[in-house]
Amino acid sequence: MSLLADIISWALILAGSFFTLAGAFGIIRFPDLYTRMHASGVIDPFGVSLILVGLIVQAGLSLISVKLTILILFLGLTSPVACHALGRAARHRGLKPLLADREKPPSIS
Repeated sequence: MSLLADIISWALILAGSFFTLAGAFGIIRFPDLYTRMHASGVIDPFGVSLILVGLIVQAGLSLISVKLTILILFLGLTSPVACHALGRAARHRGLKPLLADREKPPSIS
C-alpha cells in the first residue's frame, strides 16, 4: 500500500507542478492584466491544490492532512475572489483589455 500511495502522491505533485509552471509562464508571456489574471487563476485551483492533495495522500490520515485540507479550502475560496476584485478594480480604473484586430481573416481560395 505504501508504494501505491507514493506513486499516487508523486503523480499528483508532478501534475500540480506542471500547472504551476504553466501558469507562471502565462504570467510572464501574456500581454495584458486580464490574460495574466487568467494564468494566475490557474495556479491556485489546479496547481497548488494538486500539490496539496499529493501531500495529503503522502501524509495519510493525520492532523497534517486536516490542516492541508483547510488550506485547500482557504485557497479555493480566496483565489477567485482576489482575481475578481483585481479585475474589477482594473476595469473601474479604466484599463481595457487588449483585443485582437477585428478584421476579417484572409480567405483561402
